Amino acid sequence: MEIRFLGGVRTVTGSCFHLSVNNMQILVDCGMHQGRNGDDINRAPFQFNPERIDFLLLTHAHIDHSGLIPKLAKDGFNGRIITTAATADLAEIMLHDSAHIQMKDAEWLTKKSFRIGKDEVFEPLYNEDDVKKAIPLFDKKSYGEIKQLGKGVRYRFIDAGHILGSATLELWYQDSPSEKKIVFSGDIGKKDNPILHDPQHVEISDYVVIESTYGNRMHKNMDESINELAEAIKVTFKKGGNIIIPAFAVGRTQDILYILNKLIKEGRLYSLNVYVDSPLAEEATKVYLAHPEVYDEEALRMLKDKKSNGIKLHFTTSVEDSQKINMIKSGAIIIAGGGMCEGGRIRHHFKHNLWRPECSIIFAGFQAKGTLGRQIIDGDHKVHMLGEEIAVKAKVYTIGGFSAHADQKELLEWLGAFSNKPEVFIVHGEESTSLEFEKVVKEKFGVTTHVPTKGEEFEI
Repeated sequence: MEIRFLGGVRTVTGSCFHLSVNNMQILVDCGMHQGRNGDDINRAPFQFNPERIDFLLLTHAHIDHSGLIPKLAKDGFNGRIITTAATADLAEIMLHDSAHIQMKDAEWLTKKSFRIGKDEVFEPLYNEDDVKKAIPLFDKKSYGEIKQLGKGVRYRFIDAGHILGSATLELWYQDSPSEKKIVFSGDIGKKDNPILHDPQHVEISDYVVIESTYGNRMHKNMDESINELAEAIKVTFKKGGNIIIPAFAVGRTQDILYILNKLIKEGRLYSLNVYVDSPLAEEATKVYLAHPEVYDEEALRMLKDKKSNGIKLHFTTSVEDSQKINMIKSGAIIIAGGGMCEGGRIRHHFKHNLWRPECSIIFAGFQAKGTLGRQIIDGDHKVHMLGEEIAVKAKVYTIGGFSAHADQKELLEWLGAFSNKPEVFIVHGEESTSLEFEKVVKEKFGVTTHVPTKGEEFEI
């Protein structure tokens, strides 16, 4: 087998791995690059012929793993997209949302071009028709079942505990007298995350491709993080401000709603006005509710508890509804789409709240280098967005315990579950983080390790 690392290497986004084995071509993930130079990277031609790809094995629905699937279909891919049922359901709504954003952005840039006297027409990366080409290609599978791809290749998905439907992929292949195995971790969830089961482990493999998003740091534990969230809400409301939470519409939003609900049921917070300003988040929440089979026991108990939860939950769908939120000066928890603050409605809420010292911004997820969210976390006193310079005077909280990713200790525990010593490829982390994690892995396990560069190929 030859494996080429085409994305998600020495960076956190854009995961894509190209496998060639027994005259078959397989992709593992086909993600969109987010952050600096993202548009140029996403528009570049694929480093393979999409028409020649037989299968795409998708670990989960987040856009940095799935976001270029419509472009793949647009460019001629007509194979099977194999993934879990929940991932397929989430990916459908996320890819339609992504296409809508691509089309709106292209329309806005074209109008801007015309206004300044140019006649440049901007094309979206892909559109709704391209998504419609891709959706029928999805082939839904269950966790735990070993299936045949053919030509000596078998696969299985197990629960990665990251977001709904997220999976670790086991892939067996025989291109020599003995069968070999490679495992793709996908994004590994942290233990005790709300709603979902803890990630499952694999016991043996010849090769492992492991993410390293938090490979150089530890999270606060969940109890500390929940306490910090509760305190931030109390202090901010006492000062007369709003809470703004940038959150990925899929995963983090549902986790935060679950935690707020739990805090009210425990009597630690009282009636809350929570505004979820993301049409995608509303649709994703419906998908979450439709898949209780992947919930842990505590989440199932809460789902079955029909008592009023005290949250006054407002989903906004129209731009007009979103704008009305900005008239609220205090007492609102605003969860807005745009997890790394690079797009979505979060920027508009920043415009109205970021400069107010009585307000608070709560970051509950990873912010990649080059993103607006990272600038704010790094302490920039002013940021540029929506054509304006905005002062950063709101209190900024970074609550790592809500991350959907395993931290260094949990990544090492996941690797430590292998009873043999597989060769390890470290991906999906900022370059310095992946290199630092590599040192720790070598010292702890004494295994052969690689931190691939983009386009690097290995024969395994």
